[in-house]
Parts: sequence; C-alpha cells; structure tokens
Amino acid sequence: MLVAWASAESRSARRRGTVEAVTGSPAGATRLDSISEPAGALPLRIPSPLEELHDDRLDEAGVRLLLKRDDLINPDVPGNKWRKLKYNLAEAQRSRHRTLLTFGGAYSNHIRATAAAGERFGFATIGVIRGEEHQPLNDSLAYAVRHGMQLTYLDRGAYRHKHDPAVIARLRQEFGGFYLVPEGGSNGLGVRGCAEIPAETSDDFDVICCPCGTGGTLAGIALGLRSSQQAIGFPVLKNGGFLADEVIRLQREAAGRNAGRWNIELGYHFGGYAKATPELGAFIADFDQRHGLVLDRVYTAKMMYGIIDLACDGLFASGSTVIAVITG
Repeated sequence: MLVAWASAESRSARRRGTVEAVTGSPAGATRLDSISEPAGALPLRIPSPLEELHDDRLDEAGVRLLLKRDDLINPDVPGNKWRKLKYNLAEAQRSRHRTLLTFGGAYSNHIRATAAAGERFGFATIGVIRGEEHQPLNDSLAYAVRHGMQLTYLDRGAYRHKHDPAVIARLRQEFGGFYLVPEGGSNGLGVRGCAEIPAETSDDFDVICCPCGTGGTLAGIALGLRSSQQAIGFPVLKNGGFLADEVIRLQREAAGRNAGRWNIELGYHFGGYAKATPELGAFIADFDQRHGLVLDRVYTAKMMYGIIDLACDGLFASGSTVIAVITG
C-alpha cells in the first residue's frame, strides 16, 4: 500500500500537484490514402500531447514523470484504439474490403472505437460480442449501433474459439466478405501503430509505461525504443502472466524479432479486468484532487498506482524520466 493516501490527514498535509504542458502539436487531421472522411469529422490529434506531472511523491524519489496523452487523440477513437486500428484500416482499404468484423465484450472500448472508425472512414462494421444479447443495450453497445455497427453474439464457450478457422468460416458464410480485426486490435499491424509512440516524444526518457490488456501496446512500444530505454507493462488481468508470450508473438508478427527491453509488473491488477478495490478507488480520488485528472479505473489508474508505488520503492533510479501512456 502507498502511505501517501493512508489517511485524509496525511493527504491534506501534502503539496497539491500540478500538470503542465511540455509538448503538443495543434490538432490536425490524419488521413489514410484513398479513404475520405465524413464532412465535419473531428480531427485526429497526432502526435498526442506530452504533459509533465508534478507530484511530491515522485519528487521525493527523484523521478520526473511525463504523461503521453493518447486519450486526447480523438473522443471517438481515442488512444491506443486509434493506433491499433490505423494500419488495419489501411490494409482493409488496400485489400478492397468494405466491411470490418471484430470481437469484444459487452463493454469493450475496442468495439466502440471500431464502430466509430468504420463510420469515419466509410466501412461497414460487424461486432461479434461475447455472451448473450441483453436488451436494452448498455451504453457501449448502444454507441456502437448508433455509429452503424451490426451486432451478433457468441456464447462464452464458442467465443473462446473465436479465431478457429471453422468459426471464421461460419461468420463469412453469414456476413460475406470482411476484413478481420482481432479482439483489441492486437496483431502485427496494430503493434506497428503502437511502435510510433516513443518517436513522438521530444523529451529524452529512460522508461515508458503502459497498461496491458492484450499486450499489443506494450509489444509496439518496446519495438520503438532505443537501446538505452525500457518499457514496463501493467496487466489489468488477474492472470496476466500469459502476456509475456503474447508480447513476443506479436513482436515477431510485426517485425520478425523480439525487442527484449520490456518487462511486466503483475502485482497491480486489483482483482482483475474491470475490477477495483477501495484502495484503488481512494487512489483515483486522491489523484483527481491532486492533479485534476480522473483516471480510468480499468486501465490507467492501475498503471499509475503501479508507477508511483514502484517509484516510492526505489525501482527507478534517481534522476530518471518516466513516461506514462494514458491510453484512453
């Protein structure tokens, strides 16, 4: 546990932190060749802004922390969702597919982002949802439908085999030709998009951190590092040990090699995917009070808790610069 928020009294005695801009480009549209966007589409903010976070706990540890605000890329296709979809959309266009099919849970941000990106770039979209249909639709699935996505469902047993050739063949028989985007957008093309993150930072840094669900963001970030830099992934799954093999597989698919300058911290899942504890809730509230930034409890809060915890434990050498990717 971090003693920094052990009690209200100790929290109130600490200096309130601030966030200030370091770098950032004016918002500008990023286009894919031969794909026209609907009129009035909000631009994609690439590169995403980089902001310095001032926090007394990090100051005491001698650690400089910068936030890579990928959550500000676009409200409909934020963060690593855009980066993973970017080259998949380009490949779908190149191969003359006009329909995207992908997989996700009932509350999947990837499903939302694929629907929005499909509408933006002129693709029809199909979402294969884990579990049974429930009406009324939750906010995530209703959002996807509003953006043109057709939903279909697989029971949990069948969903575990979603990438088996027989399952894909049945989906093609039902829906016709489509470009398959894997769950979470994590394939070699998705990794390629995430590999661009380190090069967008103008500041030199020692360590870059990201939350992990499917491992694609960490795999890509590690491929984009210089030899003196390291990446740390914070899995949000309770049993996230499998991600090490998955990161290696994705890196080999994307680049034919394993970039070994990364590791995974397994101790910050707080019960598993979409789970939280009172301790994590207290951290989120305290972070908002200090910095005016509400962290997503599924992904970014767990990463940020881990970064501060590791800094307080002396994992980062004094004088280190650490980047935290706010994936959105």
